[in-house]
Amino acid sequence: MNKEQPTFTSHKMLFLNTLAFTICFAAWMFNGVTVTFLVDNGVYNWDSVQIGWLLGIPVLTGSIFRLPLGILTDRFGGKWVFGGLLLVSAIPMYLLQYADSFLGFALCSFGYGLTGAGFAVGIAYTSIWYNKDWQGRALGIFGAGNAGAAITTLLAPTILQNLTNNGEEIERWRILPIIYAVSLVAMAIIFVVFAQNKKPETQRTFKKLMQPLKSLRVWRFGLYYFLVFGCFVAFSQWLVPYYVNVYYLPLVTAGILAAAFSFPSGVIRALGGWMSDKWGARKVMYWVLGSSLVISFLLIFPKMEIYSPGNGIMAKKAGEVTEVTDEKIVAAGVVYELKANKGEDFESLDRDVVLPRKNAWQEPVVKVGQEVKKKELLAKGETKIFFQANVWVFTVLVIILGSVWGVGKAAVYKHIPEYFPNEVGVVGGMVGVLGGLGGFFCPIIFGYLLDGSGLWTSAWMFTLILSAICLWWMHRTIQKMMYREQPKLMRQIESKKEDKTD
Repeated sequence: MNKEQPTFTSHKMLFLNTLAFTICFAAWMFNGVTVTFLVDNGVYNWDSVQIGWLLGIPVLTGSIFRLPLGILTDRFGGKWVFGGLLLVSAIPMYLLQYADSFLGFALCSFGYGLTGAGFAVGIAYTSIWYNKDWQGRALGIFGAGNAGAAITTLLAPTILQNLTNNGEEIERWRILPIIYAVSLVAMAIIFVVFAQNKKPETQRTFKKLMQPLKSLRVWRFGLYYFLVFGCFVAFSQWLVPYYVNVYYLPLVTAGILAAAFSFPSGVIRALGGWMSDKWGARKVMYWVLGSSLVISFLLIFPKMEIYSPGNGIMAKKAGEVTEVTDEKIVAAGVVYELKANKGEDFESLDRDVVLPRKNAWQEPVVKVGQEVKKKELLAKGETKIFFQANVWVFTVLVIILGSVWGVGKAAVYKHIPEYFPNEVGVVGGMVGVLGGLGGFFCPIIFGYLLDGSGLWTSAWMFTLILSAICLWWMHRTIQKMMYREQPKLMRQIESKKEDKTD
């Protein structure tokens, strides 16, 4: 293979890897729609804790198996590992049609959760077909398979409705896992027939393969991926109940808007790869983490009403209060005009409120005949601020954030072949594990934050803090690298900053 320019075989393998990953990701997100449908239609009487576990089990399985499958890909090549993964995952997916209890559903979920590990296989298998200049674009295109989440969110509800005749023949839901299992098997056959196997040129012992995991850099990349991928996976499911509870939207509408978050984030990952190749992954990550910080901050403001003390009125001179009404106060011969309460009911407005609305008024705190001193309070101020957190503004911000995270996913994986060119599988697998664990733990964290604070927007507070930590750690690391590589230049830059400050 020509190492300078990609070949037709390279692009063919990229296409096969991306298609297989898309199918895997769609199967990985299978429970989000199916479990909700079954509970809503009374097929199973699972409580919120059991539902949470069923949503999380496939994510957990796909996460913990990313590292070993990434190692196997480096050792044996992606053709057989990816093909075998698709076939093995199809078995528990097919068996799900016979599940009739929480335990049966959980065990099958654990089995087809292996599809989530297809990411580590595809990353390792794709990277060896491209040189350094093309790896960012190639891995970005491959990562567009994340759009499989949107495919399940959009198509599975409609398929379930048609299969069950709008719920009248509810047991026909069991055909859906058969459809998914057949898709996995068909993809496995296509992959094995058309893929060409390839392994890294240098083979290492298991001990040497695990050596990069001692590097703090791997764990730093993992934290970035915990944010841009883990939070993406978490919100792909969390946004559905968020829309229902915060904006009172129907379940179908909530699902469509959640898909609007998932789909661009997956597709735009290819653009993230191109940007990382053109401008460098480091610059792209600065932009990604900074944007994540700002947008998360904008999303933490819920639909709310705030009452606060406002501007009151104090006596200009001592004397007796001779008149008190809703419009004015007369004290020591001085007339004080009061701001009236408009009594506006913001909740009943028949139009969207994008910007905060304010109502400020003043209420007397003195009585007729009362003696007041100079600068004594005559009327207290009251302020009511209403913020609607408009659903369309919220949705636009969420879609932008998902797209930013999509770019970040490509940028993180652009780093790996640059720093670990001979351990892409194991390092990519470990970073993928940490990101996948984010998809498992984040909904649990969101739930605890919601219970503790009573605020649905507490989830965005978490992403705000996590974005700040990632940005700080990256900037601090880069500064240390600059000091180490260009100490004189860094001292000159700092001296100029000090001169400007002085």
